[in-house]
Amino acid sequence: MKLKRPKGAGERTVDSMGTCRYCEKSAQTISDGLHKALCGVSNQKTLDNFRQLSKRIPERPDPPFLIASTLLVPGYIDEQEVDAIARYISSLNPEIPYSLLAFYPSFYLKDLPTTSRRHALRCQETAKNAGIHRVHIGNVHLLGDDYNFSSLGFDVL
Repeated sequence: MKLKRPKGAGERTVDSMGTCRYCEKSAQTISDGLHKALCGVSNQKTLDNFRQLSKRIPERPDPPFLIASTLLVPGYIDEQEVDAIARYISSLNPEIPYSLLAFYPSFYLKDLPTTSRRHALRCQETAKNAGIHRVHIGNVHLLGDDYNFSSLGFDVL
């Protein structure tokens, strides 16, 4: 059975003047291996759906039809990963708004710190340099101080 959700969701979003928020929580990474490690599944279908939905942006550019976001999980989602994600988004349409979301430790990842302000700002600059025109940092109230991985039991080289 093939699901036609992206087309149906796209039509409903255009008709209702809503926004299709494509969280990179579902497409946490461009790297399929890292995505499987974080989410347990491949990201290929999500990336394909995002590409299909991006084709509909001209139907309704304002308010934004499609928004992308990435959860900045410390130690997993770094500037290199954001660069790859941003280049992918930019290749589809550099006007797609991109939110970089601060991470807050919970559930299985309670041992990680919150996203640092410096990490978020570096990722924002990286996404802009990759060609995205509208990059926003979300959950700014969660941003923490710089990471101190030695206090978490990691060897710092």
